[in-house]
Amino acid sequence: MPQPNQITPAQLMRLIGTPDAPMIVDVRVPDDRAADPRLIPTSVILEHQNFDPAPARLIDARVVVVCQKGRKLSEGVAALLRSQGSAAQILEGGSMAWAEADLPMSPIAAFPASNLWVTRHRPKIDRIACPWLIRRFIDPAARFLFVAPTEVSEVAAKFNATPFDIDGVFWSHRGDQCTFDALISEFALQTDALNRLALVVRAADTDRHDLSPQAAGLLAMSVGLSRLYRDDLQQLEAGLALYDALYRWARDGHEEGHDWPAGRAQ
Repeated sequence: MPQPNQITPAQLMRLIGTPDAPMIVDVRVPDDRAADPRLIPTSVILEHQNFDPAPARLIDARVVVVCQKGRKLSEGVAALLRSQGSAAQILEGGSMAWAEADLPMSPIAAFPASNLWVTRHRPKIDRIACPWLIRRFIDPAARFLFVAPTEVSEVAAKFNATPFDIDGVFWSHRGDQCTFDALISEFALQTDALNRLALVVRAADTDRHDLSPQAAGLLAMSVGLSRLYRDDLQQLEAGLALYDALYRWARDGHEEGHDWPAGRAQ
């Protein structure tokens, strides 16, 4: 049973990936991060000395503070945040408890230097699914540029952005796997729910509807969104809601069917 102002690893994991997820702040000292150079999904690294005053984005926000064991650093930072208006909690047991529970942690080395990503304009499936995954499980502050296909590489170089879902870059299709799969693999986000969702994305994106019965529906919705919105960023915002729903299906509802009227004669 967590103490007041604490949240358990299992409780926090249920929130990550949803629109209601809190901000997660990793305040481990450098030696502790060196001993385990991984982050809980969506974490940002901030040194514990930098909370008086706290960064503006944390004020009036819901925050979970993570140190190695959930003791003095977390207690102090969370108390400072609460004194400045934040609804701050401590991760019970810290990053060690999270790792012991075998919950996903992303290698720090996988994160790009910038929160700016760039891809081809007029997205359909992978180029909406990937931004959703990045925002919900990697970097909530990530921004996305949609540009002409011929200009993606040059825009990436000029603006220090990470190119994705184009030929010849790291974050792209690999064999029969799509870019969504590559992100899950490199950021070590393999969970039953994300693996289930990845199969639907892959089947729809590579026109392999035999892999997943949901693929045809995802393709239809994706094409419909691309027709509804001329602005790629508006389409992305609408697409985030679609993938939020698909994630909850993959996590909690994939075994549920629907039959109406119930018990009708076959």
